[in-house]
Amino acid sequence: MRKIRFIFLWLVGGFLPLYAQTQEPTHTLDEIVVTGTRHQTDVRHLSQTVSVIHRTAIEKTMQPSLLPVLTEQIPGLFTTSRGVMGYGVSDGAAGGISLRGLSGGNARLMVLIDGHPQYAGIFGHPISDAYQTLFADRVEVLRGPASVLYGSNAMGGVINIVTRQMHQDGIRTQLHSGYGSYNTLETELTNRIRKGPLSTVVSGSYNRTDGHRTDMEFEQYSGYAKINYEFTRHWNTYADLNITRFNASYPGPVSAPLLEGDQHITRGMTSFAITNGYEKTSGALSFFYNWGKHRINDGYTPSAGETPQDSRFHSLDNMMGISWYQSAQLFQGNRITAGFDWFRYGGEAWNQYVAGENAGTRRDLVDKHENEVAGYIDFRQHLTPWLTFNAGARIDHHSRIGTEWIPQAGLAFHLPRAMELKLSASKGFRYPILREMYMFPPQNPDLRPESMWNYEIAFSQTLQEGRLTYGVNLFYIDGENLILRLPNPNGSGQLNQNSGTIKNYGIETQIACRLNTAWSADANYSYLHMKHPVIAAPEHKLYAGVNLLRGRWTLTTGLQYIATLYTIVSPDTTEDFVLWNLRASYRASRWLEIWGRGENLLAQKYEINAGYPMPKATVMAGINLNF
Repeated sequence: MRKIRFIFLWLVGGFLPLYAQTQEPTHTLDEIVVTGTRHQTDVRHLSQTVSVIHRTAIEKTMQPSLLPVLTEQIPGLFTTSRGVMGYGVSDGAAGGISLRGLSGGNARLMVLIDGHPQYAGIFGHPISDAYQTLFADRVEVLRGPASVLYGSNAMGGVINIVTRQMHQDGIRTQLHSGYGSYNTLETELTNRIRKGPLSTVVSGSYNRTDGHRTDMEFEQYSGYAKINYEFTRHWNTYADLNITRFNASYPGPVSAPLLEGDQHITRGMTSFAITNGYEKTSGALSFFYNWGKHRINDGYTPSAGETPQDSRFHSLDNMMGISWYQSAQLFQGNRITAGFDWFRYGGEAWNQYVAGENAGTRRDLVDKHENEVAGYIDFRQHLTPWLTFNAGARIDHHSRIGTEWIPQAGLAFHLPRAMELKLSASKGFRYPILREMYMFPPQNPDLRPESMWNYEIAFSQTLQEGRLTYGVNLFYIDGENLILRLPNPNGSGQLNQNSGTIKNYGIETQIACRLNTAWSADANYSYLHMKHPVIAAPEHKLYAGVNLLRGRWTLTTGLQYIATLYTIVSPDTTEDFVLWNLRASYRASRWLEIWGRGENLLAQKYEINAGYPMPKATVMAGINLNF
């Protein structure tokens, strides 16, 4: 570790004299993001990598879930799937999100909604069926540790879903509906209103499918509402509410079909915030609360001689928090942000017996809550027109485990010909989750936090007045104290222990080109080397797409290549496959659009979750109404 940090500092020192020899650079207007520093910032000034997917790109996917567009557009990011629609939870669930080999399923990757953490309070992982396109205005993905700003679980990066709002006065109503393979139905209705300082968004959706296998039905109801009021030009407040309910059937692997594997899940989140924005200072005070109710029948496998379960798993979890930050420009070229977070999360879980000699009773599994309190500071200074220095630190205290210090630092060089060079070193960490400490063997209440360092060099350039952009990232991850299931040194069975390490490195590239007013193309590629391979983190991931916008027609098509995707480790089992997707729409009138999409049109036979073959070619078609 010391050698790596020395090499990094040597590289930084080596580049410093180079900037003085450059001529005055030229720049184009770049992306404004909020995820890297909490306040609105030109992405050029950040030393970490932030990718943005806008509403237009989200709508082009014609998907109810946000995960497919993230898998296509973000290098290094991969999400698992098991069928036409729906991810589910518990055994056999899909929707696992990994970034650079770090998984949200292990609480090493955080999903945010408007900067607020969203994960199951007991299990610590994201709930992928709750992240839908109906409420997303854009998605910002920070690749690499974001623990300075967001604390535990942001160890490998964050996915921040920025919710929708109405930007201009008026009333807009949109209906999206479609029907396709395996009796799959998707619908979404959204109304947006803005009148002066008041704006509202209300959305609802209903999605269902029979699935491509027996006992693989999925049904989902979702609703979202947001109200926003601007008191003055500088002060604003908003409140929102999102609830999703889904019922999923779990068919088991094809080698051992499962009966009565049913999941009934309700997830919700609400938040309230007051924000301020002046020329030299901006900030926010917010409260958020998210919750979940799970009822699961684990089912049984007749071929293994099993009989129906006597009990049902139940859980109630929640997470609440208060966040405050204020950013200020103290002097020329400076920006400093100070913040405070308080989180409380946890819940209870139990088995409710419905048959057998214990019918009508319950067996408690866990009833715990933990608290985290943290303060952080983020510092940015434009040392010259060619160089921006970033640094930050967080002190984070856990009610059971203790205190963690988290630093990060980096440089952003603004070079001639719209070139950007970034160097960064950042620490990420995560506290052990309640399941690891208190639930199910091999629980261990004496676990310590996991931690890692991420070292990164990134280069990008914009050419031809913004018509061509490309970039390349090199990263190295060095982690320790990973929580693994190992033989219990003090008895029989297994015990969760801090014994694992991470040694990952790789490369990520992106390119986008607008050929003319009608044609554009984009591609991204990532290579990931893992000393210790994990499931759902492919070694090679490539996406190449072409977009056509001509007259009333919009066409998007792309190929995705996945190689050395581990579906099982020990013994290693990998998958390679190529997917071809096609999406098209025709604007028949000002208010009517006809659309269709086809997925896996090459009819590839492949698995992402072991034992769950994916469907071959599927098609969907429908209409959009805008009025």
